[in-house]
Amino acid sequence: MTNNLTDFSLDFFSLDGKVAIVTGGNKGLGQAYAVALAKAGADLFVVTHGTEWDETRELIEDTGRKVEFFQADLTDRKNAKELVAKCVEVYGKVDILINNAGTIRRAPLLEYTEEDWDAVVELNQNSMFFLSQEVAKLMVEQRSGKIVNIASMLSFQGGKFVPPYTVSKHGVVGLTKSFANELAEYGVQVNAIAPGYVKTANTAPIRADEKRNAEILSRIPAARWADPADLMGIVVFLSSKASDYMNGSVVAIDGGWLSR
Repeated sequence: MTNNLTDFSLDFFSLDGKVAIVTGGNKGLGQAYAVALAKAGADLFVVTHGTEWDETRELIEDTGRKVEFFQADLTDRKNAKELVAKCVEVYGKVDILINNAGTIRRAPLLEYTEEDWDAVVELNQNSMFFLSQEVAKLMVEQRSGKIVNIASMLSFQGGKFVPPYTVSKHGVVGLTKSFANELAEYGVQVNAIAPGYVKTANTAPIRADEKRNAEILSRIPAARWADPADLMGIVVFLSSKASDYMNGSVVAIDGGWLSR
């Protein structure tokens, strides 16, 4: 980042000519991140577990940007190398990685199964490490890049009925700081977004519980759940030149939840 104040412009937020990988980018917050990056000028490589991506394709192509979809189970670690290689084959490089893919399974602590523990930690934490490691190899070579991890309110709190989710989201923050420390000298910035309570398929059961929903709203100063669109600005900022001096930060977009 220059020290010359006259050099600053809104072009610092432009992603023209950039290539972004977004995992879990076909619905919910992942879709919002992908569309935001496209609107800022990036071409997209969207990694999904399923094949329901027609809506996301239309939204991105309407911006005039290119999009390629790649179906993969990220818990199969060999897929990290394969998807990065495919992105490079299609676009020639990777400038941005948004580690959005994740899962949550709810059960009382005393009943939580080993299978559910392994499934959540493997996708939310382990796959993020191996994909980031693979992308970082390219970014170190080109001496530039942005990695944005998706944390959570449960990166700061304990929660109930979701022990592996809590552990994995604490891990996301730890890995964000660890990667940031090692990659900063190569011109690579690694930061995280911690969304608050957002209207997505994952939170539908909570919103349907009138008592729990009222408890949540009573603690949010903004007095509402976030829409996925509320997270679009921060992902563009953390992916752009405007955030070149940010490293290892976790930005809460929570309507004031953590301040309460």
